[in-house]
Amino acid sequence: MSADSERHGPPGRAAFARFVPLATRWSDNDAYGHLNNVIYYSLFDTAVNAILIEAGLLDPTESPIVGIVVETNCRYFSSLSYPDLTEVGVAVEHLGRTSVRYHLGVFKAGAPAAAAAGRFTHVYVDRQTNRPFPIPEGHRELMETLTVG
Repeated sequence: MSADSERHGPPGRAAFARFVPLATRWSDNDAYGHLNNVIYYSLFDTAVNAILIEAGLLDPTESPIVGIVVETNCRYFSSLSYPDLTEVGVAVEHLGRTSVRYHLGVFKAGAPAAAAAGRFTHVYVDRQTNRPFPIPEGHRELMETLTVG
């Protein structure tokens, strides 16, 4: 889905290759009674890393090559609040040599359209030097399964 088409409304489930169920927490609500904006970014980060950890490709404390976030954005379409259960849709939008851009959507569990959607770019780096490093083959293979359309 292009950024232009997303401006016309929230993406639906078909825009995503995989969904990660995540619960909201009491502390996620802000003074207005809905999830604070920063929570959506946390849900993005948690969903992407959960997929990598589940696949055995990421050990947050030990992996020598890690993806660090260099850019992210989010558009909001409808409110969510605790105790809503969410499903974060994940798709790979662009796969480069050292970076990957994800398209993500936060859905209220079972909803047909995202409450919020955005993008999240990881640049892979050597943990010791913090210099860009080619995406490892196992990661690349997983990411290819997350492309849509």
